[in-house]
Amino acid sequence: MPLPRPAPGTTRWWVIGGIGISAMVVFIVWFALASANAVTADVVTYDVKSDSEMELTYDVHRPDGAAVQCTIEAQDVRHGRVGAVTDDVPAGAKSVHRAVTVRTSARAVTGVVASCVRRS
Repeated sequence: MPLPRPAPGTTRWWVIGGIGISAMVVFIVWFALASANAVTADVVTYDVKSDSEMELTYDVHRPDGAAVQCTIEAQDVRHGRVGAVTDDVPAGAKSVHRAVTVRTSARAVTGVVASCVRRS
């Protein structure tokens, strides 16, 4: 029993669909490979010690234990930066628990890990 043939004039849509599906597969593979080498950080706790100091603990997750540099920010009630510190995390385990103290110019209400990038 032979397979039915597509209706005449629909070849163009089959080609467009095939190209679209191929492009989506390439994008998904690219995204998966890019995410595999990402450095991420999660805030565990923050403690506002005084009007001029805050302590933040966070976890850093890195793909191959590379050295990482993280920027920690203390923010006020309007999410303005009132203090920042750069924390150099040496090469080692894939996941690391860190604690840093941030000096502030005004009372902070929260702390965030603004960025974490690999060091060369």
